[in-house]
Amino acid sequence: MTTARAALRARREKVVIVTRKTVLEELVTRFNTVGQAKFYLEHAGQQFDAIEQEHERYHAVVDKVRRAIPVGVKHQIIDRSFLPQFVFGDDDLVVTVGPDGQVVNTAKYLSRQPILAINPDPDRIEGVLLPFSAEQAMPVLLEAISGEPRYKQITMAEAVLSDGQRLLAFNDLFIGARSHVSARYRIDVDGNTEDQSSSGILISTGAGSTGWLKSVRAGAAHVVGTARGHGSPNNERLAWDADRLVYVVREPWPSKSTGANIVYGSILQDTHFTVASYMAENGVIFSDGVEADYVSFTAGLTATVRVADKKAYLLINWR
Repeated sequence: MTTARAALRARREKVVIVTRKTVLEELVTRFNTVGQAKFYLEHAGQQFDAIEQEHERYHAVVDKVRRAIPVGVKHQIIDRSFLPQFVFGDDDLVVTVGPDGQVVNTAKYLSRQPILAINPDPDRIEGVLLPFSAEQAMPVLLEAISGEPRYKQITMAEAVLSDGQRLLAFNDLFIGARSHVSARYRIDVDGNTEDQSSSGILISTGAGSTGWLKSVRAGAAHVVGTARGHGSPNNERLAWDADRLVYVVREPWPSKSTGANIVYGSILQDTHFTVASYMAENGVIFSDGVEADYVSFTAGLTATVRVADKKAYLLINWR
């Protein structure tokens, strides 16, 4: 397919490229110039060349994407810091250039717009959510603009508070205390209730089941296995599109006033799962491991956690 023909048949009116600042750009923001940043790092005994090369590689990929967009198709480049204020069009194609976290962050601000996730440095970035290198992405980009792309639907989690606050999660939600003190709350799963004191509750989606949830399961399995003289980690992987969440209570403390019976299970579409906060201060719910992405969850508030109506749509390689 020629570029001209692709432009004539374009179904997507605009391509939005979501970028991030490189380490070099962040250093320049701090030290004002490239020269001053280089001087600081080298006098601290650190290599500057690798940072400069990473910057050049990243922007070479962004430029490659921009040049591949057919004539007649609008495009816009935005830094991920502007996502909360940016208004996406219904027919936009969204291209992320960056690590997995960039896909996670972008997906929360979309409705049904598909995401073409590009790994800008496959030698350095693991890329669980990044199916394409820059070279692999180019034909997919053209077909996604002018045709019907194949995508993987990804289930997300949502916490809705009694005061109207809402928080979406691509990977997981954490309910607990901001500091390392114990979280105090009442958990209710389909009418079964229990007052608890713990290190917090982790609620994971399928996409997050190989991340934080996996580490919690592994630690718990090793403890139990060692105590019993056998056992191995539970590495169950939940499908990304499963309409199911998994919750686990971290380090619950059984006492005269708190229990440790409701500690692990599934949240399905018809599951009633609520948590009422008993924390006078520092209670929070944050998503995807980013403590800055949070809502306050203090005494008097109740959170309902459910499978979100909103889904993410990640383009996959169909060749």
